[in-house]
Amino acid sequence: MATVKHRFGPRDALYPASNYAQYKAVSGTNYPVESLAFDAATEETVYFQFPAINYGSGNLTVRVRWYADTASSGGITLGGSLAAITPDADTQDVETKAFATEVNGSDTHLGTVGQRVHEMTIVITNLDSIAAEDWCVLRLARKVADGGDTMTGDCLVIEVGVEYSDT
Repeated sequence: MATVKHRFGPRDALYPASNYAQYKAVSGTNYPVESLAFDAATEETVYFQFPAINYGSGNLTVRVRWYADTASSGGITLGGSLAAITPDADTQDVETKAFATEVNGSDTHLGTVGQRVHEMTIVITNLDSIAAEDWCVLRLARKVADGGDTMTGDCLVIEVGVEYSDT
């Protein structure tokens, strides 16, 4: 049994027509840092496309690496949802395909240093009948209306990973 891993950086994101996380690049002292800035007041969304290479079974684990723009306390809540289409089998219009029910995950800022990197997971249990080699889209959104999302300022996402079993 192996784990298939897809990794996405900020430049891999696709954006809706409105309310999307802003692409941001900061020079940094020693190197540039790219991120997707999710606002604290407005729910913002981005999308990542991937093929379900060798998908076997089970849930998808979404790993999100993030840091706070200005805060050093509080929590964030992110929601993830999946849309999967089987080529040559599904008759669904690719431009109108609906997402399976969203699943939320939460994380808490560990304090002291505002811009320290955190990692959280969202376990996607609503799989939209995913099958091996499907064309998939992951939707990621900051859930600012959730009671656990208490961190002020932007949540800066630097990497998103999707993992699943090949058996």
